Amino acid sequence: MNYSLYDFLQIIDNLVWGPPLLLLLVGTGIYFTFRLGAIQFSKLPLALSYVFKKEEGVTGKGDVSSFAALCTALSATIGTGNIVGVATALKLGGPGALFWMWMAALFGMATKYAECLLAVKYREKDAQGNMLGGPMLYLEKGAGQKWLARLFAFFTIGVACFGIGTFPQVNAIVDASHIAFNIPHEITAIVLTVLVAAVTIGGIKSIAGLASKIIPTMTVVYVTACVGILVNNAGAIPSAISLIVESAFTGQAATGGFVGASIMIAIQAGVARGVFSNESGLGSAPMAAASAQTNSCVRQGLISMVGTFLDTIVICSMTGLALVLTGVWTMDIDGARMTTEAFSLGLNEGFGPMIVAIGLMFFAFTTILGWNYYGERCVVYLFGQPAVLTYKIVFVALILSGAFIKLDMIWLIADIVNGLMAVPNLIGLILLRHVVAEETKVYFESLKSMVSSSSDSKAAKA
Repeated sequence: MNYSLYDFLQIIDNLVWGPPLLLLLVGTGIYFTFRLGAIQFSKLPLALSYVFKKEEGVTGKGDVSSFAALCTALSATIGTGNIVGVATALKLGGPGALFWMWMAALFGMATKYAECLLAVKYREKDAQGNMLGGPMLYLEKGAGQKWLARLFAFFTIGVACFGIGTFPQVNAIVDASHIAFNIPHEITAIVLTVLVAAVTIGGIKSIAGLASKIIPTMTVVYVTACVGILVNNAGAIPSAISLIVESAFTGQAATGGFVGASIMIAIQAGVARGVFSNESGLGSAPMAAASAQTNSCVRQGLISMVGTFLDTIVICSMTGLALVLTGVWTMDIDGARMTTEAFSLGLNEGFGPMIVAIGLMFFAFTTILGWNYYGERCVVYLFGQPAVLTYKIVFVALILSGAFIKLDMIWLIADIVNGLMAVPNLIGLILLRHVVAEETKVYFESLKSMVSSSSDSKAAKA
């Protein structure tokens, strides 16, 4: 039997994203959820308050503010995964895939907390005086597993160059600009390449500054548009949610342009695309968290886990509901075209597609910048600062080429390298689970003591 390159990659993808990795990803999140007292639920209000409240008396080392670090992480997560990734998940696994995205995200918040906590705890300065941190540091310094640290860094460079960081984002931008504004793919690819090259020269401060402006604004615009679709289809929301939950446990029969999917396919598509979107357990966000100006690794862990909540529970849910409510998941279209069609039907033919196009272009652009930074940090770890220029040249060249690769091949490559990157990070989290638990315990006992002392002081004055 003759196998094409696509068939070969499909076999590898099925092996990488088989039951072992799915269990490792979700199982790690479940473990930290119970070990840390469901921290993603009990401490979410506190975490949200930290996002908008400046830390007082910061003496800890760092390159950017905690908010800017979160925006940098969000710039890498809020992107095509929220718009195109949700569409491909539903195309592969049916509406049930959205339910499994939710489950992976809810448990993934605990994973994101743990990995970002460790990133700040074990970070250090590089030769240029910039913060260097992430799984490669806590694997080496905390777990004593230098070979896993190097493996993680190698896979991260692969994801930056061939996965989330380049091809899916570029493809989404050129498709969106062509669909909405009829701009030729070649023109968009050239302009995008020039812009990426210009911004990445400025490093983390330039990327964080841009992300801090773009991400909050575009998130509000995109979510508002999604709410408009939900309002216009308010009567159908209960049945849509029922279909999502039912399909998660029964699979989905073929209908319209949808070829049908088993429960396992729904789980695989939901978890894989969920990780692509929120990156919990992948080990990417810790590299941004390590750059934060903060005194507390726990505080930054709490701030970082908000990213998964915003990315999947809020934005991906909005996209998924729009796709189910408008029925476009049953049509013979996929990727950006599916989401564009949902917005066209849910809002109107002119305004809807424009929102998707603009959202995709800005989200995908900031994702490219965020992943450029992640890849650069791993290049510094493996090869030192002199290798960064070569890496940036290669990265920019790949941006230009990403416009001409087929969508199905793009998502397969991205899935494979994502899965490979997650494995060493998840092993590191398990090895350092006691460190995470101890740091969390000490922080909240200290916080409780401070609150108690403050209350006693106020009572004495009264």
